[in-house]
Amino acid sequence: MLLKFSAARMGIGMACLALVGVSPLRAEPVFDSLAGTWMGTGTMKPSDSPREKVRCKVAYNVTRPGRSLTLDLRCASDAYKMVLSANIEQSGTELSGNWFESEYRQGGKVYGTNKDGLIEARIEGNTVAALVTIQTRSNHQSFLMEAPGSWMSEVAIELNKDAK
Repeated sequence: MLLKFSAARMGIGMACLALVGVSPLRAEPVFDSLAGTWMGTGTMKPSDSPREKVRCKVAYNVTRPGRSLTLDLRCASDAYKMVLSANIEQSGTELSGNWFESEYRQGGKVYGTNKDGLIEARIEGNTVAALVTIQTRSNHQSFLMEAPGSWMSEVAIELNKDAK
């Protein structure tokens, strides 16, 4: 049962990858530069176990230029597998949306802000709450989810946009 909840918690945090914006120095709309495939690696830290390596692939589809997107995220480690989808909207600097992880049938809400290219979000579901910080620079994304007190206390991932 802990395996199910830990993967779902990781999935919740990963949903936030959809929230990544671009630097305010760019004139392009917030989500448009995300379209395409991103891949990377990182670690997750269960509260009672050592860090574990994880591999991820995210496909972003901008559904309303600059302000709305969907994502299809797949992550795997030696012990975990996750298949996550999310819908994210941006209005001004406010972000909102929802996520669903199909392997463990968990879902919830995403909300936060995108100010000066820095995403700060809160992810909530029936069994978890987490804080997420995301930064995108050109074709690179850094993602950090912190959920103190939960079984999966931290997830940190570095992603690069596929050059295709």
